[in-house]
Amino acid sequence: MENGQRKKKAGLWYTLLLIPFIALLWPPFYSYAEPSIGGLPFFYWYQFLWVGLTAVLTWIVYVATREN
Repeated sequence: MENGQRKKKAGLWYTLLLIPFIALLWPPFYSYAEPSIGGLPFFYWYQFLWVGLTAVLTWIVYVATREN
């Protein structure tokens, strides 16, 4: 695959990194106390959930775009 096509394909993978950004961009969307898990309000566990999801998405993008 030539270099230009490789960069274009990598750019598509990088768009996955926008998902956590968009999901956490607008706090009024998730600034609720209910539902709570183990006494932890939704506002906090929603953000903690995205820490793990962002790590997984970052790993996927890394594996998909690294040079062989």
